[in-house]
Amino acid sequence: FTVVNIFVKPLVKLLSLPLLILTLGLFTLVINALMLLLTAWLSSLTDYGLTVDGFWTALWGGLIISIVNFLLSIVVPDGD
Repeated sequence: FTVVNIFVKPLVKLLSLPLLILTLGLFTLVINALMLLLTAWLSSLTDYGLTVDGFWTALWGGLIISIVNFLLSIVVPDGD
């Protein structure tokens, strides 16, 4: 998931910027779900065993990932 987040997610966020602005950032949940689906697809090619049952499951997973990222950004200080 980290490799997909590092390389693919910034490009997807840039291309979906109008939707991100229109939905006040809520489209990030859809982007996280799509990144989770992409990670599951890539892991099925390499036999790592990560499976996601469908888009709605990925959306819930994306929501959980967003919440954890938010909480970690509060707890862990920046390196500034």
